[in-house]
Amino acid sequence: MTIHSPAPKRADALYDRVRNVIPPVEWPVFADDIDAILDLKRQRNAVILAHNYQTPEIFHCVADLVGDSLALARMAMKTKADVIVLAGVHFMAETAKLLNPGKTVLLPDRAAGCSLAESITAEDVRLLRRNYPGVPIVCYVNTSAAVKAESDICCTSGNAKAIVESLGANRVIMLPDEYLARNVAATTGVDIISWKGHCEVHERFTPAEIREIRENYPGVVVLAHPECPPDVVAAADFNGSTAAMSDYVSTRKPARVVLLTECSMSDNVAVQHPQIEFIRPCNLCPHMKRITLANIRHALETNQHVIGIDPAMAERARRSVERMLAVS
Repeated sequence: MTIHSPAPKRADALYDRVRNVIPPVEWPVFADDIDAILDLKRQRNAVILAHNYQTPEIFHCVADLVGDSLALARMAMKTKADVIVLAGVHFMAETAKLLNPGKTVLLPDRAAGCSLAESITAEDVRLLRRNYPGVPIVCYVNTSAAVKAESDICCTSGNAKAIVESLGANRVIMLPDEYLARNVAATTGVDIISWKGHCEVHERFTPAEIREIRENYPGVVVLAHPECPPDVVAAADFNGSTAAMSDYVSTRKPARVVLLTECSMSDNVAVQHPQIEFIRPCNLCPHMKRITLANIRHALETNQHVIGIDPAMAERARRSVERMLAVS
């Protein structure tokens, strides 16, 4: 009797990409879903956009386009696919839909939200406009389409300063992230009125944590996201968006580094730099972690969950995003 070995999975050829961050014993758990997703993408002419906070098996093995919020917004405009699966959170899927109104945009888990997006409503923005007549309103990309529709222009952590200064105003309202607004205000002469929203990942980092890391890991280079509190940003060696952090590691190649941001960011950057020691203080985003290979596969199989935006609101929100893209 001849015993036939099972055909090798295409996923197995991808394992080398993540070998230094995913143990071999864990890989079989992912392989079936990866193979199925690769087939489904081809069948449906679909692409997967993955944020930098997605886990390595998503980010490096099934995603077609990866990056921070600004990069994903730009990439979404250029795709020829019929279907976009957003491996991220709800506001990112809405932004992809705003820029691709004729395409199907799927979010694998409808409950993948964001503490910043949930901290402010469209009515809050309308009230701010009444209280500060004539003051331009900049909304962070981490907001709902309804909030974007009430704002003048959108921004990301990577281009926030450029967006604020592009308005040519002495005073600007910047929402909803208080810490991002304060960190931008420290680098520009513009008076910035902020909102009290915070990222539940970045607000937990402290200067005491940085001091402890420096004591335990001599020579470590500390990179902080600008959603961190200002005293954390001040104690770091560098602050910038996730894209800026990745670029810093790629160009400077520190021997030892810590990224004060969501856990999976370090894993994804470490894939490309096995010679660098990454210290991981690790704050998880519970919303990003709702996205898995299994529900990406399910989204493609069942066409769930389709993102829809009221056309009148979408037209106004789209202007806010397009104005941002025209600046930076």
